[in-house]
Amino acid sequence: MTSTAALHSDPAPVIACTVSRDIQNFDLLIEDMETELGESWGDLAFPDANSFFEQPDARSLEFIAVAVDDQDEENIAFIGEIVRNAKKRGIKVIVIAEELSPIALHQLMRVGADDFVPYPLPEKALHEAIERVRRPDPAAGLARGPDGQPAPAVSASNRDGVVLPVHGLAGGVGASTFAVNLAWELAQAAKGTNSRVCLLDLDLQFGSVSTYLDLPRKDVVFELLSDLSSLDSENFMQALQSYNDDLHVLTAPADIIPLDLVTPEDVRTLIDMARSQFEFVVIDMPTTLVQWTETVLSQAHVYFALLELDMRSAQNALRVIRALKSEDLPHERLRYAMNRAPKFADLSGKSRVKRMAESLDIDIEIQLPDGGKVVSEAGDHGLPLSETAAKAPLRKEIQKLATSLFELGQMPAAAEA
Repeated sequence: MTSTAALHSDPAPVIACTVSRDIQNFDLLIEDMETELGESWGDLAFPDANSFFEQPDARSLEFIAVAVDDQDEENIAFIGEIVRNAKKRGIKVIVIAEELSPIALHQLMRVGADDFVPYPLPEKALHEAIERVRRPDPAAGLARGPDGQPAPAVSASNRDGVVLPVHGLAGGVGASTFAVNLAWELAQAAKGTNSRVCLLDLDLQFGSVSTYLDLPRKDVVFELLSDLSSLDSENFMQALQSYNDDLHVLTAPADIIPLDLVTPEDVRTLIDMARSQFEFVVIDMPTTLVQWTETVLSQAHVYFALLELDMRSAQNALRVIRALKSEDLPHERLRYAMNRAPKFADLSGKSRVKRMAESLDIDIEIQLPDGGKVVSEAGDHGLPLSETAAKAPLRKEIQKLATSLFELGQMPAAAEA
């Protein structure tokens, strides 16, 4: 390998390039590139990248690996231009980041980077990233939404999807984090099948799904919610956004709107439409009980209620249970999940969980470990936990739950077949 913009002399076309301030600072990346691509790759310095894209040799490029560290943050805007220019030419972009701030990484992902791998490179991380960016883009044949972005294709069949609402019984218990990651893990479990997954953010005032997945809030969502009586499959699918081509998302509106803007009948129409197009519909609910909460509960196959091991969660759970029982609503559909649950060896904490469940007369079937700092970091990056902390215990628990739900959801289809 030669320095800066010089490429290998091998007559075979160069299908990838590293782009960095100094590639020698990323020796593990050099080794992995050689392992994955042999001699079919080259190296570019930041000042030479944009001019190289104009040359005939760049036509064979499949992807570039942009290697950055904390010293590159002052030039992040220029590096973003490199990413943007590569994407304009149909070149995929993998960001290799070492000690880069979340804000800087966020900028690179926003301008079009396809994937992100931390440095030092975990084992096989580069290989997996290359596999992901080489997958065909299903969005190429999709219809376009009002803003020109691809809209997911309308399904001609009634899929009769499974409805999985997520409701935090107190503020800050991690309901949105759970909903986002559950939907993403379901989408990953559905890969290679005909199943599709949708995530609806019905926390209409302060919904954060768009933040956790780095998706823009669009005016078309408010327009859709304002006239659900005329909802059809075309305008519903055009209001959705695709995250990494695997998960389709209806974000909360751009502006704060009253929770009673939509009626129970509107919500029923919205959920029925989502069920007709997707096998799994995950719903991020507002903490507040509203007039259409009953509608969602009646549509739900499993209604996840998240709580923590504290008095406010216990008191709120008791209030919710009383309210549901007084109205003769199907409270048995609630499946309680304890977030930030005690560790395996914390016998005192486990005893407290047991006493809490007994006092409320409920079963706490799911116990999610404390995700700690990696949860906030994933939210700052706008990425699911599987993309930033794949080995985190919290991610593994959600993945296990999603796999179980997916397998259960496939059983009726298998029986029909």
